[in-house]
Amino acid sequence: MGKANRVLFLLLLLIKISPRQSTTVCSPLGQLALPLLSTDGDFNIGAVFSIHAAKQLRRYSFTSRPQPATCTNLHLREFQFAQTLIFAIEEINNSTLILPGVSLGYKIYDACGSIDQAIRAGMALMNGHSETLSDTSCSSSPFVQAIIGESSSSPTIGIASVVGPFSVPLISHFATCSCLSNRKRFPTFFRTIPSDYYQSKALVQLVKHFGWTWVGTVRSRNDYGNNGIAIFEEAAQHEGICIEYSEAIFRTDLRKELLKTVEVMKRATARVVVAFMSLSDLKPLLKELALQNVTDIQWVGSESWITSRGLAETAEYSFLLGAVGFAIRNAKLEGLWEFLTKVHLDQSPQNALLREFWETAFQCTFNDSQRGSVLCTGLESLPELKNQYTDTSELRIANKVYTGVYAVAHALHHLMQVMNSTNSSQWNQITPQKVLEYIREVNFTAKTGEQIFFDASGDPAARYDLVNWQRAEDGTLWFKKVGIYDGSQPSEKHFILSQGHMIWAGAQNQVPVSVCSESCSPGMRKAVQKGRPVCCYDCLSCTKGEISNKTDSNDCFPCDLEYWSNTNQDRCVLKEVEFLSYTEIMGGVLAFFSLLGVCITVLVSVVFVIYKDTPVVKANNSELSFLLLFSLTLCFLCSLTFIGRPSEWSCMLQHTAFGITFVLCISCVLGKTIVVLMAFRATLPGSNVMKWFGPPQQRLSVLAFTLIQVLICVLWLTISPPFPYKNMKHYKEKVILECDVGSAVGFWAVLGYIGLLAVLCFVLAFLARKLPDNFSEAKFITFSMLIFCAVWITFIPAYISSPGKFAVAVEIFATLASSFGLVLCIFAPKCYIILLKPEHNTKKHMMGKSSLAH
Repeated sequence: MGKANRVLFLLLLLIKISPRQSTTVCSPLGQLALPLLSTDGDFNIGAVFSIHAAKQLRRYSFTSRPQPATCTNLHLREFQFAQTLIFAIEEINNSTLILPGVSLGYKIYDACGSIDQAIRAGMALMNGHSETLSDTSCSSSPFVQAIIGESSSSPTIGIASVVGPFSVPLISHFATCSCLSNRKRFPTFFRTIPSDYYQSKALVQLVKHFGWTWVGTVRSRNDYGNNGIAIFEEAAQHEGICIEYSEAIFRTDLRKELLKTVEVMKRATARVVVAFMSLSDLKPLLKELALQNVTDIQWVGSESWITSRGLAETAEYSFLLGAVGFAIRNAKLEGLWEFLTKVHLDQSPQNALLREFWETAFQCTFNDSQRGSVLCTGLESLPELKNQYTDTSELRIANKVYTGVYAVAHALHHLMQVMNSTNSSQWNQITPQKVLEYIREVNFTAKTGEQIFFDASGDPAARYDLVNWQRAEDGTLWFKKVGIYDGSQPSEKHFILSQGHMIWAGAQNQVPVSVCSESCSPGMRKAVQKGRPVCCYDCLSCTKGEISNKTDSNDCFPCDLEYWSNTNQDRCVLKEVEFLSYTEIMGGVLAFFSLLGVCITVLVSVVFVIYKDTPVVKANNSELSFLLLFSLTLCFLCSLTFIGRPSEWSCMLQHTAFGITFVLCISCVLGKTIVVLMAFRATLPGSNVMKWFGPPQQRLSVLAFTLIQVLICVLWLTISPPFPYKNMKHYKEKVILECDVGSAVGFWAVLGYIGLLAVLCFVLAFLARKLPDNFSEAKFITFSMLIFCAVWITFIPAYISSPGKFAVAVEIFATLASSFGLVLCIFAPKCYIILLKPEHNTKKHMMGKSSLAH
């Protein structure tokens, strides 16, 4: 059973039905709850304020009638609220625009900061304070048409629970707990101050805006603090804000409990503290923090204390300089200060509350028996006094009392217009139930310019001022408005910060930093530390190929297929495109040797043209020699087609030109080998073979062998030609631009045919290796074919295993090596004889060795 319900149960036990002398009359057992301030009118408005801050605790024996509660510590701000209510009622009574001809009265009760006293006041406002009750007492209308109050959420919950079942409207000016928006539990509750639901959300936006992801929270251990921080923590979690600690305290806690909280705050690494506390709960904590010299905290406050003039004017709380928080919008009520300062003992000399107020306000006493105390004369001047009561510069909450009274008045006004009741005899038909219906529909503009209405939950529009505690020129603290929060605007316009010049804790101009871990720069990601909140993390660099382009990124994101991360890992750039280029060393060297090979073959050709009539040149078909030199030149030039950026045409040209020129080359060598064999056979008696392999047949054989390769290449280019291909498999960080062979069958058919001719040429040359020295060209052909076959046999595994441009380089190297092998092995000996041994370049010399051999 909750505390409020237990108190209600005890109060009901105090009701005793008197003996049956009369069945229609009963009297309450116990002390009647009387209002502190009251005036009767045609319609009465009830009010409950904690005019006293505390109630003296007593032990009850339950054997005698309990004495009335004794309340202590008059609260000047709450007394100001009560006077503001009276001011509003008198203003309405004097107005001809609203409720003309109708007077409003008031019944103001004191809750003494106690839940049970608040419930007792709520019941008294419904039942009245008659000393006798009759059968009609319970069926008669409640004592008041509506109730204004209470200032705290927990007592308000108690009152709302009591008056709700009887449909009595309750309008609070300062109870902000979001739980009170529950229409099922509190169907008659309204308030003129926004719900903490919006304030908690606004505080999260504020904390997020300044980058504070690591904060501590301190709350009042009551409905106000518990619900407010619960909403804050839930919203903070969604925004990536972590709570290092969450402490709850109450004003009646022992000092050792406060010390535990202070120690937690001192050990914490979070520099920002969100204090969702009532003013009375915060003061003990601030006192202890001042004693412990804990002054390096950036405070973020709730509306309950963030504009407290009492805190701002207390020197020992100067460490609150720089505090920020949301406050109810300020207002100016014309005539209120004059009304407040007109209060005097002469108005009601016997009123104990007025005497207590006078003693509290002027710090004097009417009891002359108290030695050392200043005696009150009654001549003290309120207008000259500066305290919470007379201060009308901060009417943020008092204005809510004022608008609450006007909301009831407007509901009564509209109700009477609908009933068309100008006759006072009809006014008994106006009940709180009917007033409740019209309060729901209230919509008017107050004198302050504020639009007053209630939503379906009984809440007004959420509007706050963001204030910053700054020091004025005279050294006092004041509340500078630096932004607004308006829940009626679209979500992107809820929070508007007109920052200007803000002061932070320690009178610093720089926004304090409150994070568990420093921000991760772009190019890094957060890695949550094991067993700690998500705000505590290590910064890890993104792996290659992944980036993060914003601060505090949770993940790294892979680049698209053709992109790669830059050196800072914060941007995707196009991958480096790799191909064998003339500008790089390897491409330049290969191009140089290709051109060198061309030059050598051209020089050999020039030598052969000059000495074309000599025996060395004419021997073994000089026509084939020139054709071989031409094909070797093409082979060297063909290597250049492999260097440079691959294109569609270059890919088709390099493989087909390579295949055709090499077949032409091998065909010429094969023809020369056959000529050597046939020439030797022709020198034997009775041999007639040369007529079957003369120059026409030699040319035809070369053409036939070459046409077969041309046919293979045409079929290859027709069915599936080579094409440029971006290879992204070998390297992740770069694109290899290469020529895909298209049809693997066509590619290997071209190579296979070249290899077949080379093997055939090698075998024939090997058979002719023991011919006389005059025909020793067969030995050189054998050696050249041996080099050729060795090169291309090693080429296959090297080509397959080499990635990208290295595969191209291997193919060029094989082409150049085999071409140089043919040039050097076949033509170098002849050039040696022609140029350096001209005496051997005679028919006699060549035929002489032949005769010796025979």
